[in-house]
Amino acid sequence: MSSLLFSPYELKNITLKNRLVMAPMCMYMSKNKDGHVTDWHITHYGSRAIGQVGLIIIEATAVTPQGRISDQDLGIWDDAHIEGLKRLVDHVHELGGKIGIQLAHAGRKAMVEGPIVAPSAIPFNENMKTPDEMTEAQVVETIKAFKKGAERAKQAGFDVIELHGAHGYLINEFLSPLTNKRDDAFGGNEEKRYELLNRVINDVKTVWDGPLFVRISANEYNEAGNSLDVFVDYAKRMKAQGVDLIDCSSGAVVPAAMDVFPGYQVRYAETIRKQAEVPTGAVGLITTGNQAEEILRNERADLIFIARPFLRDPYLPRTFAKELNAAFEAPKAYDRGW
Repeated sequence: MSSLLFSPYELKNITLKNRLVMAPMCMYMSKNKDGHVTDWHITHYGSRAIGQVGLIIIEATAVTPQGRISDQDLGIWDDAHIEGLKRLVDHVHELGGKIGIQLAHAGRKAMVEGPIVAPSAIPFNENMKTPDEMTEAQVVETIKAFKKGAERAKQAGFDVIELHGAHGYLINEFLSPLTNKRDDAFGGNEEKRYELLNRVINDVKTVWDGPLFVRISANEYNEAGNSLDVFVDYAKRMKAQGVDLIDCSSGAVVPAAMDVFPGYQVRYAETIRKQAEVPTGAVGLITTGNQAEEILRNERADLIFIARPFLRDPYLPRTFAKELNAAFEAPKAYDRGW
């Protein structure tokens, strides 16, 4: 029986060579604090393309300078960023890979100099800065920043855009009743808390016609937070707006204890896939080929997102293929060694 993990996956106007996705991970390697791609990024992401992963999604890339998680994150708030990002995209394409970008704004979790912003003036914890509550005008400007980021991503040649709506960053902060205490067009009830993401998706889609993902934190690990049922409803709305896949993570909205075990987040991808009838990505302590194959064969998710194992093994697809005894084509230059 052939491996589903190593079968192609059609995604709108592109075809992935397999169902493995390198998930976004902060790299903190934009050394001059200017948000630009460096040779380090070219080497890092290029080696994973040589490793034959189906899709690389690069790290959270900030749509505004104050929206960076750290001041060493990549940026896409300026046209000057396009050249370096295009160099990275072209390099991955030359190696036969597909590449996406995660557009992000850190909100109250930004760790940069100067003021930071969020839906409400509530710090993440006692050790972090208290953000300024955004005015409606600032919210509108941020929506425009996501649209401009998508335009620049298109100019750079990315295959996929993912909107970062998870892990307690800005979009997630607007979605959650734990962090959004507003009483205006962008807060006050479940529908209004979705309004920021609603407008970001709609505006991005005016300039982007490729595959569009949204990453969510489907469990906020707090009884006063959004339930999985809420995220099923949100996923239905995203699907209706033309989102192609929901990347199902969890946590980091507020400080919380998490019960972590192999595949602990897969149930969120499975529930949203079945109830919202939208493709999903599963992520979270998926560490073996057999585990990934089981998720796909039992129709619990459509793509397998893996993060830290790729830091330990740039050629992880080969490792999984050997485990599954799956057909796997090596890069020509590596054929004699693999």
